[in-house]
Amino acid sequence: QVQLQESGPGLVKPSQTLSLTCNVSGGSITTNYHYWSWIRQAPGKGLEWMGTIPYSGNTYYSPSLKSRTSIFRDTSKNQITLQLSSVTPEDTAVYYCARTSGEWIHTILGKYDYWGQGTQVTVSS
Repeated sequence: QVQLQESGPGLVKPSQTLSLTCNVSGGSITTNYHYWSWIRQAPGKGLEWMGTIPYSGNTYYSPSLKSRTSIFRDTSKNQITLQLSSVTPEDTAVYYCARTSGEWIHTILGKYDYWGQGTQVTVSS
């Protein structure tokens, strides 16, 4: 059974860089046709896709966040890391890592088959 667990600071100051880690167990992040994404949900808003790192190691980012977002992986630790720079209070949200499988379109359509429980991040001075 695949399990995803997000971790990171719950409170970040404005202008700082947020860094979150997703620890994956029960499967390798390099397994073919698995895609690992970061999604967030701000208070009172819907889910927002931030970016994806597929099994290949390439990265894809939301155009609205691309300038501030970096996703990378540590295959030795089976971890996916999200970094979001120059945060503002508008970046306050619950951040999730999630997996899609099979075709890339499943990621586009948000057909995630595994989710982490999410981690609350608050941006405040």
